[in-house]
Amino acid sequence: MAMGVAEVVPGVSGGTVALVLGIYERLIDGAGHVVTALRLAVTGRRTSARDELARAHWTTIVPVLVGMVVAVLVAARLLEPVIEDHPVGARAVFFGLVLASIVVPARMVGRWAPRDVAVMLVGAAAAFLLTGLPPGADVDPPLAVVVLAAAVAICALVLPGVSGSFLLLTVGLYEPTLAAVNDRDLAYVGAFALGAVLGLGLFVKALQVALQRHHALTLALMTGLMAGSLRALWPWQDDDRGLLAPDDGALPMVALVVGAGLAVTAAVIWQARLDRRAGAAALAARDRRGS
Repeated sequence: MAMGVAEVVPGVSGGTVALVLGIYERLIDGAGHVVTALRLAVTGRRTSARDELARAHWTTIVPVLVGMVVAVLVAARLLEPVIEDHPVGARAVFFGLVLASIVVPARMVGRWAPRDVAVMLVGAAAAFLLTGLPPGADVDPPLAVVVLAAAVAICALVLPGVSGSFLLLTVGLYEPTLAAVNDRDLAYVGAFALGAVLGLGLFVKALQVALQRHHALTLALMTGLMAGSLRALWPWQDDDRGLLAPDDGALPMVALVVGAGLAVTAAVIWQARLDRRAGAAALAARDRRGS
């Protein structure tokens, strides 16, 4: 549900939430097996397709999908007026959340090599430039454009630091998409779902391979993307996304940034403790079997 809420908020990435909660790589690996299974099924290799589906971590994927669908429907209704009525405070909270979350992929890189640092800087610069693009005008798009936009935006769902809703905002499709969800516009939602499936099918397998073969480098890129995306969440900015200096009411906003950051830090520490306990339990069980 947290991932679903994140995808509704421009500038916040569902992939970032998955990283913080420790399920990111499991989700990507599972989605990769599903994509492979679909490809095998289309080519008639159904036995191999069933084997791939059995490896897809359904105990993680199904609860995440259910939670995201519920959260998107609720958040689209509740968050829209909050973001419109309190944009500075909302961005301050999201800025603190993402800022504290950067430590998660950075720690997962392990030992930083010079090329990891270089890739991180490139990712940060790319995200900074992308999030500086002025928002597009809201339009009534043809369904073919909706399919294409969804195929691109859904890639951001699985890429920490890149917000799918922010990309929709940039091309002027954020408000129409929220309206379609709230109004139950089945044609629009169906076209968006089709684009999402196509985008995931083309992108998630490449990301799975990248994590398997270039684990540290891929996580370094994600670290940079998350850092650069902070530009979109700077609390004080004009209608064209130009950055402004803090105003006289900056102190409460700083408190929101710090509070959100502390909440994420607490979640990361809690998750690390759970991981250590699970690792210790697994080691103890292996020792018992060995004796």
